[in-house]
Amino acid sequence: MIFIVNGQPKGKSRARTFYDKRINKMRSITPEQTKSYEELIRWCYKASGGEYLGDKPISLTIKAYYEIPKSFSKSKRLQALQGQLRPLVKPDVDNVCKSVLDALNGVAYYDDKQVISVVCEKWYAEKGCLEIEVKNNI
Repeated sequence: MIFIVNGQPKGKSRARTFYDKRINKMRSITPEQTKSYEELIRWCYKASGGEYLGDKPISLTIKAYYEIPKSFSKSKRLQALQGQLRPLVKPDVDNVCKSVLDALNGVAYYDDKQVISVVCEKWYAEKGCLEIEVKNNI
């Protein structure tokens, strides 16, 4: 199944780790922006009819579409739309993958250890979004 997450692609931010004097232990907190983005991915998956696939092997294809910068000339804009010019911007593809993999834990599959194949590509488009395909590999 394929579903879309509208908005500029975002990567998973690092958890903030600190010593908590109240409990005398180290703690890690995921940034609120990352939590919100992962919740959006989960919501989009469910809203598009995505079902829980259990503990089967899963393949993911992620296409990250970045909005074309306003500073691009007409010719550069055309090259971007035709796929001749690709985005070399943050976030990195591995961080985009982490956001998607973690967001779909417990929603599309039991755990992201079941994901046996991931393809992640960056493209330009008029509007930013993620296009995610989740496939059951049985």
